[in-house]
Amino acid sequence: MCPRRLKSRRFVDSVAVRVAAGAGGDGCASSRREKFVPRGGPDGGDGGRGGHVFAEADRNVDSLVALYFQPQQRAGDGEHGRGKQQYGRNGRDLTIKVPCGTEIRDLESETLIGTLLEDGARLQIAAGGRGGLGNCHWKTSTHQAPREHTSGASGEARQLRFDLKIIADIGLIGFPNAGKSTLIGKISHAHPRIAAYPFTTLNPVIGTVKYEEGYRELRVVDIPGLIPGAHAGAGLGTDFLRHVERARALLLVLDMAGTEGRPPADDYRNLLEELRLYRADLLQRPRLVAANKMDLPEAAANLAEFQSATGIQPLPISARAATGLAELKQAMQALIWPRSAD
Repeated sequence: MCPRRLKSRRFVDSVAVRVAAGAGGDGCASSRREKFVPRGGPDGGDGGRGGHVFAEADRNVDSLVALYFQPQQRAGDGEHGRGKQQYGRNGRDLTIKVPCGTEIRDLESETLIGTLLEDGARLQIAAGGRGGLGNCHWKTSTHQAPREHTSGASGEARQLRFDLKIIADIGLIGFPNAGKSTLIGKISHAHPRIAAYPFTTLNPVIGTVKYEEGYRELRVVDIPGLIPGAHAGAGLGTDFLRHVERARALLLVLDMAGTEGRPPADDYRNLLEELRLYRADLLQRPRLVAANKMDLPEAAANLAEFQSATGIQPLPISARAATGLAELKQAMQALIWPRSAD
């Protein structure tokens, strides 16, 4: 397989990057020397400014993989000044495209420099060096042939960390093999990896749920499955929970058939506990509960027991059989846009 294709498939949500702005060009020490101009005087031009480094959010970028493979980023240097008061050209600015939802921090101090949330948002992360001054700035009535000039300043160099927190309307939460990947594949355009073993989802998967009414869309993110003790590093840990921090609502997907041998009520409580241990305010988000795998024979009895134990009325669905999905999509729409569902 082509290496470039392998590179594009890799998902990276955190990367350390060294950025360096361009150095300013030196000022010029020059005297005008032309025929019939015996006293031309100083005419050295200024050096150009070094290029700045910017980070810009782009909706078409969904990973930090480009920075992972190119962790050294540098803007262009300014040109030196020249005679005849010719100023050097400014260095070329560098714009680093990042996904919406990227946080940028100083790697040493952990200080937050800024967060890029919306498409087109732009942040200067390193300033270019100032250009040097030419000798024409030192000319006075008593100092008519100055040779003084200044060198260009160095550009700003910084060690930064880029962290991606995906922006989505709804985050899917569930245990491995709960059917989240199948579900997001059925209700959106996403094509996640699906297999009959745990942890088939190793990276967040983003899908867009489309609605005919008003041409609205919902952005949904599916993160790797959680297990008890994930907050302490069990399974894949809670590293990927950062991608639901900005979700407006949560959808808990439960294996109502109990195919892994666990009562669905216990799964529900354990998921809430892992969310609380990671970040307690996630429990305050609006949420839905989907009872998946209702096409299996054990699911009906388990659903009754779940309702009795928790008092929750989940939405019965089968992602594999594609039943109950229309009702689920409407409930998701009502959760995000309550008025449109009335």
